Amino acid sequence: MTNTALIVGAGSGLSASLARLLTKEGFTVALAARQIDKLSALTQEIGAVSFAADASKPDDVNRLFQQVEEKLGVPEVVIYNPSWRVRGSLIELDPADVAKTLEIT
Repeated sequence: MTNTALIVGAGSGLSASLARLLTKEGFTVALAARQIDKLSALTQEIGAVSFAADASKPDDVNRLFQQVEEKLGVPEVVIYNPSWRVRGSLIELDPADVAKTLEIT
């Protein structure tokens, strides 16, 4: 039986490095992101499984954990790495966008 690791908010930076490291350590890696098409190269490189999920939506998160458990088993490691960015001058930022940034990141 292999250990399973889930990386929520997977991308090409830190989470990709962690996915590679976990794979080398013998973990089966599940990658979750809003747009999994951006993960195809990493998924193929390390033999991971990708799942579409928006970390800002509780139903997506619940479905993600159900899907990972059904396909790979209960994850022993979960890394939460999603982010949401809003850019602009401070006085022009929409308070709702700032709140979403803080909630997700």
